[in-house]
Amino acid sequence: MRRAFQARWGITPRIFRAPGRVNLIGEHTDYNDGFVMPAAIEFSTWVAAGLRPDRVLSIYSENFSELREFPLDDSGPQRLNHWSDYVRGVAVALERAGHRLLGTNLLIRGLVPIGSGLSSSAALEIATAFALLAVSRISLDRTAVARLGQRAENEFVGTLCGIMDQFIACYGMAGHAVMLDCRSLEYQMAPLPPGVRLVIGNTMVHHELAAGAYNQRRAECQDGVRHLRRALPGVQALRDVTLNELEHYGRDLPDAVFRRCRHVITENCRVAEAAAALRHGKLDEFGRLMAQSHASLRDDYEVSCAELDTMVEIAAAQPGVYGSRMTGGGFGGCTVNLVREEHVQEFQSAVSRLYKDATGRDPVIYVTNAAGGAGEVTPSFSA
Repeated sequence: MRRAFQARWGITPRIFRAPGRVNLIGEHTDYNDGFVMPAAIEFSTWVAAGLRPDRVLSIYSENFSELREFPLDDSGPQRLNHWSDYVRGVAVALERAGHRLLGTNLLIRGLVPIGSGLSSSAALEIATAFALLAVSRISLDRTAVARLGQRAENEFVGTLCGIMDQFIACYGMAGHAVMLDCRSLEYQMAPLPPGVRLVIGNTMVHHELAAGAYNQRRAECQDGVRHLRRALPGVQALRDVTLNELEHYGRDLPDAVFRRCRHVITENCRVAEAAAALRHGKLDEFGRLMAQSHASLRDDYEVSCAELDTMVEIAAAQPGVYGSRMTGGGFGGCTVNLVREEHVQEFQSAVSRLYKDATGRDPVIYVTNAAGGAGEVTPSFSA
């Protein structure tokens, strides 16, 4: 990347990375002020960055072989529904927060599979944020960076995501998942036992309705909160509602809204139970909770699809598997599996073969450990 950057812009860059993530349990709870348990993975987005003399953001993507340039002084920046929105959105969010950026050249190499539910967007946002802040000599703590990345995706890109993806990109720790309270942003490291690997099954399916359906699910949750608040005035989010309260005060909700609320409420409980299971080394219990989570995402939240269901069913039947579920926003993308290390090769072979037989698609199976969070990965060079 350094050589490619020097060939394009003639200066030596600094290089930054931010990881993708897999979510072990706690799906679609983050934007409801709930609990999640993600882990950063060993696939990252890399950004090489260097100073330029004007107030221009020049971005070259190796993935798309495309250069885009934007003036930082643009008083009314608009999204283009283009890959560059994620990068430009971070710059816009930083500027709107009062951080004046210097002109920057960026070279991007994304190694997080795009559209797979492994949060390639947050990896790009956070790597970009670290790069822009470093070049402009601005210091922000990691929580502030995560919030700015989320704001870029919410307000500029237009996806109403919660903060989980940006947070784990900043705070990932090797060998650990993170149990995060998405309201307070308090978190606890949850060590993963030795001898267990995170195996990610990419269905190679990405349904086009995903972005709109994601925002629709969020709106349905908000509808549920507004309804429940009439009887429970202290409710600010579904995080504040028990299952008994939903069943008592939510009887008049439309069926779909009721089921969306039920998923979020029960999923929050599952995250707490899963954290306890990890602390006590009860991986069979953790796997049972993963199965319940997938069923709830399939039936109540309706964000799974036939390919995800097929892969989970195949994976759960393999030897050495503690648990399997879809991960990410849904409508395609990936499953996450906890697999004993000695069974990983056998798992990869069997799932690939059986999934291809069932769907006609060749999956991609990634094996990873929980990884560390974002940061600079080369010695500092003068820009």
